[in-house]
Amino acid sequence: MMTPPQARRIPSIHQMHGETREDNFAWLRDDERADPDVINYLTAENQWCEQQLAPLASIEATLYQEMTARIPGNDHSVPFLKAGHWYQQRYQQGDDYPHWVWRKDVDEAPWQTLLDCNQRAHNAEYYELGALEITADHRYMAVTEDYLSRREYVLRIQRLTDQTWLDTVIEGISPSIVWANDGQTLFYIKQDPQTLLPWQVWRHKLGTDPLDDCLVYEEQDDSYYVSLTGSSSEQRLFILLESSTTSEVWSIDADKPHLPPRCIVPRRENHEYSIDHFQDHYFIRSNREGINFGLYRCGETETSEHSWQQFIAVSEERILEDFQLFNEWLVTEERQQGKMILCQYSLADGQRLELPKQAENGVVWIGHNPDANSSRLRFGYSSFTTPTTTYEWDLTTHQLTCLKQVHIPLYEESDYESDWRWLTMRDGVQVPVSLVWRKDCLQPGKNPLLVYGYGAYGAALEADFGFTRQSLLDRGFIYAMVHVRGGGELGRAWYDAGRLGHKMNSFYDFIDATQHLLAQGMGDPQRCYAMGGSAGGLLVAAVSNIAPTLFHGILAQVPFVDVVSTMLDESIPLTTGEYEEWGNPNSQADYQTIMAYSPYDNVREQDYPHLFVTTGLHDSQVQYWEPAKWVAKLRELKTDDHQLLLYTDLDAGHGGKSGRYQAYVDIARECAFLIGLANGSWPKS
Repeated sequence: MMTPPQARRIPSIHQMHGETREDNFAWLRDDERADPDVINYLTAENQWCEQQLAPLASIEATLYQEMTARIPGNDHSVPFLKAGHWYQQRYQQGDDYPHWVWRKDVDEAPWQTLLDCNQRAHNAEYYELGALEITADHRYMAVTEDYLSRREYVLRIQRLTDQTWLDTVIEGISPSIVWANDGQTLFYIKQDPQTLLPWQVWRHKLGTDPLDDCLVYEEQDDSYYVSLTGSSSEQRLFILLESSTTSEVWSIDADKPHLPPRCIVPRRENHEYSIDHFQDHYFIRSNREGINFGLYRCGETETSEHSWQQFIAVSEERILEDFQLFNEWLVTEERQQGKMILCQYSLADGQRLELPKQAENGVVWIGHNPDANSSRLRFGYSSFTTPTTTYEWDLTTHQLTCLKQVHIPLYEESDYESDWRWLTMRDGVQVPVSLVWRKDCLQPGKNPLLVYGYGAYGAALEADFGFTRQSLLDRGFIYAMVHVRGGGELGRAWYDAGRLGHKMNSFYDFIDATQHLLAQGMGDPQRCYAMGGSAGGLLVAAVSNIAPTLFHGILAQVPFVDVVSTMLDESIPLTTGEYEEWGNPNSQADYQTIMAYSPYDNVREQDYPHLFVTTGLHDSQVQYWEPAKWVAKLRELKTDDHQLLLYTDLDAGHGGKSGRYQAYVDIARECAFLIGLANGSWPKS
């Protein structure tokens, strides 16, 4: 191919709010993903991408070998005990997927295979295990599995006594499932077949036809997502209903699953709460008295808000993010100045103790603790320089034990250094940035700098370990994670400051932080790169329009770039649930806000950085045609001769390839793109 593919122009005119919007590449949308013209175009773009990256083949192969060599061949999780059985996840050398094994909690009981995901994934281009749930009597196992990478799961049930799969197959569901205590009743969630929104909770009885299943709950408001979970007491099952700003929980008696669910607290606008049940009480995390959340408890029979008793008051300095119940204690995840801490509270008198920090720049989280009657907490720790470590903390004696640290072959923690900095933005707000680099490669003002961001949905970026990053650090890259407004690193106010009408703050934070880092010598201005995926792809794509000369290259992974068109189309999965994030462009004010930054709508005649754009044909979160249209429009309008590459994985969706080895095929290719640009060996002029 002597020239890149050129998508044909078929004008499509949209008129709204007195404005005319032209979309010449709308034809690239094919909901069935079968139009020969569309597939041929995507295939041609893939061929062009592979041809242009061919000079980097040896770098790519080396990177893949490096990254996969760091994967522990034979690996296993720390076993956990639940209801008289031990469980463990194991990987064997060369396996992409884990084995789940279990054994009885008696001396010398042998480990037995519960589920071999490699076997389940045999001959499949994609495989993901959504959930694995076992009945209280250990007779049946239910699993949800995705074979398309479109987040449409299939439910299957196995009789564990003879490892026979039942004829029951239920398709088009969400991953979360819960068993009632009778070992016969299973709850699951159906998705809308068009939008894929989870909206109906159904009850299935073992041995019956799924066509006879009973509808338990149906959510009428399509701005809410529905999920299922169980309580610490194992006496309640919960239906969770959540929008971006409001929540509601319904409770089912796990011992009487045929009774109708009961609403704990009816939804009201901007009231968010989560709930657990233990020792005949409900424990409720709520923002009713402040955006940083407090914790309350009440009896089983009366759950209205006037009956709540305060257990943890709302703090001005700390954000209460999550909690877990134990026999005599309650453990919380709290965030202070952007960093997570763990605390334990006595259920008897509320006495608070902060667990000791493992290091200043890492992240901690509550681990898997299935037995609420235990006095031992498992928690995880990781940092940019420290591999994931599992600890056990005795809540009574305060003794700390390291159970496991992931072993990374060919890695020395002391070779690397991390930092956390506060940088002042154009409006005076201070934004935190996490950094990591290899010590012996640091040359102020001369290193390639890779800047990563997300900034949406109130999701916090954590400075945890990622061993694929080491291949970049070992080649002199400095890696920076900018915690822009729109994320959750500094609580709800930080999230609100980067969504809806304040979304421009996310883009300006990313630009300003990058400029500050370069001014501080943390990178070469001529070798500065940006990376982001999904909503982070929107971030870097918008920045490419606003500050096109700041970055030498941009890696946009499954980027959400056609914001106006998507938010106007309620048939697309997730659209209606996103109005509180981006706005509803049927409103003129929201339309104008989105039009100001929507990457596709703001492509114009100017020079752009080198761009590598990825997508998945079966992506249900960011439809493949968004990045495809964006690239087509860039090809038409950009005025430079920089590389513009689009790669569509024709077998995968939003998360890319599945499996612990296959995933690095794409990662190695993307890192080769960055390294080739940084060392000047590619592209040849």
